[in-house]
Amino acid sequence: MTDGQSFTEKIKHTLIGKPRSIKDPRLFHKLALIPILAWIGLGADGLSSSSYGPEEAFKTLGQHTYLAIFLAIATATTVLIISFAYTKIIEYFPSGGGGYIVATHTLGVKAGVVSGAALLVDYMLTITVSIVSCGAAIFSFFPASAQQYKIPFDICAIILLVILNLRGVKESVSLLAPIFIIFVITHILLIGYGILSHIPQIGPVSHQIGADFKAGLAVLGGGGMLLLFLKAFSMGGGTYTGIEAVSNGLQILREPRVHNGKRTMIYLATSLAVTAGGILVCYLLLKVQPIEGQTLNAVLAGKVFGGWKIGRALALITIFSEGALLLVAAQTGFVDGPRVMANMAVDYWFPHRFASLSDRFSIQNGVILMGGAAILLLLYSHGNITTLIVMYSINVFLTFSLSQLGMSRFFIKNRAKEKKWKKYLPVHIVGLALCLTVLVITSIEKFAMGGWLTFVITSIVIFLCFMTRAHYNKVRGGVRELDDLLLNLPTKGPVNTMPVDPKAMTAIQLVNGYNGFGVHTFLSILASFPDMYKNFIFVSVAEVDVGSFKGSDAVSCMEGSVCDFLRKYVELARKLGFAADFKYDLGTDIVKTASSLVESVAKKFPKSMVFAGQSVFRQSGLIHRLMHNETAFAIQQQLRWKGITTVILPIRINI
Repeated sequence: MTDGQSFTEKIKHTLIGKPRSIKDPRLFHKLALIPILAWIGLGADGLSSSSYGPEEAFKTLGQHTYLAIFLAIATATTVLIISFAYTKIIEYFPSGGGGYIVATHTLGVKAGVVSGAALLVDYMLTITVSIVSCGAAIFSFFPASAQQYKIPFDICAIILLVILNLRGVKESVSLLAPIFIIFVITHILLIGYGILSHIPQIGPVSHQIGADFKAGLAVLGGGGMLLLFLKAFSMGGGTYTGIEAVSNGLQILREPRVHNGKRTMIYLATSLAVTAGGILVCYLLLKVQPIEGQTLNAVLAGKVFGGWKIGRALALITIFSEGALLLVAAQTGFVDGPRVMANMAVDYWFPHRFASLSDRFSIQNGVILMGGAAILLLLYSHGNITTLIVMYSINVFLTFSLSQLGMSRFFIKNRAKEKKWKKYLPVHIVGLALCLTVLVITSIEKFAMGGWLTFVITSIVIFLCFMTRAHYNKVRGGVRELDDLLLNLPTKGPVNTMPVDPKAMTAIQLVNGYNGFGVHTFLSILASFPDMYKNFIFVSVAEVDVGSFKGSDAVSCMEGSVCDFLRKYVELARKLGFAADFKYDLGTDIVKTASSLVESVAKKFPKSMVFAGQSVFRQSGLIHRLMHNETAFAIQQQLRWKGITTVILPIRINI
């Protein structure tokens, strides 16, 4: 290739774009979302749930459709209560992370892991449910013979979203924005005309609802009717999924994040409450009944627009926009799922590679994992939306419940400092009661229907999280032994104040923080090559990951921190009689950035050799390769190709 790029790199850059520079002063501004784009990227999941949540609830009512009016009121009220509760989470936990961070800080790390694991499984299901519902809506207008192509269509849609999200969140959201706008316009027409055209019939309809209510009460009794209503309300639990998305994804919002997060939540809550409640009212007013091969919303669109000259075309656009919006809704799973995973990886509940950013500053490993998991769930369910809905709404209400419990505990515990605790505490208690009601009923109703699988998958994720954390704790314990032994190393003799000599023999050492590991590597060089090197150049690359990528100020602080620990290595080397200096850089890809940095240093010091330490465990296997990146070997491979001699020194970790 004339430009130095491999064929693979050209394909990668064509699909997901060219790398971005961390040194671009406008990078954070370019990547952050304004409220309207955040509403599209994070709120589409909630708004799109009106495509299947109200339908599941309405179908559960059976012949007692008169309860739909009460269901509409309860649905809209629940959306507003939960949304308001999450605005408080945004206010008190402005760094993002949503349910995982809230549960961790208010209920403890174990509750945080449960909440985080539940969120991850929920976001995997968000992608699958949204894509399957998208396919169902679109294929509603195709002949029955076309149904065989639905699952391949769904898989292709997931792969498309993976590629879009590898390009970056803002790019994927901006590309999908027109779909969202068309959905909003068509559904304003659908719900608005469906209700307004029946205003003259309000009296007769109200009378009929009253009569049917009395008849139903006579047949079911008060307790039976309440149980039916609660079951329908719970089966429509999918309607509320996505409400937590804004609090989870605050990091991708433009500053001021709290203000923009609250505004985004208002957009989300209002649109979802009106849409979900309005659709239920329209089902009742137009006496919508299920038709084989069509969603209830497709039936509703046909009834509402049936008398219009362009009615069929408008109904088709409405349902296609609904199906297409579900594609946008799956975006929430790709935005928030990897971000929750990354937050947990920063806390060592997941392998650290899931906190890494790509050169496009997307959470690449998390996006790929979420896409793969969604495809597996799709194949397991054979694209059956009912099966997926059964699995879906359990976990979201587990997270909701833990968040509301955590916030309730927070205000009770801090009532002496929080002046408005009496105002906010009742909201979270009511939200907790609502969420627990739906969680308990949904779990009981759906357990035998397939809900058990959700509990199994979530339990497996929780177990793996604790295993991962235990492994990292052991490794940190072993590294801590080196710190205790070597960080206060006594030195003798005069300090070398001479500048480094480019013509002298030079050791280039890769380091990551001032720690016993790095000091051990330095001492190993001295022991293995006595009296050979006159210069030491300490090289480090600060990895920009999810934990550090929180703004330009955070990057500046990271640069300062890197310089501080590199100076300590220089000071140590000079106290031991060597001329020393340091070089550093920032990057998302440590291997690529370190290789380029070392190459530039090696050109200035032609008589040099590169050294790096590598952890060695007593028994190394698949788990160690998954948990640890073996960065030193990857850098060595890059430098070998460039003709630069690199030595890997083993550092034994006694675990």
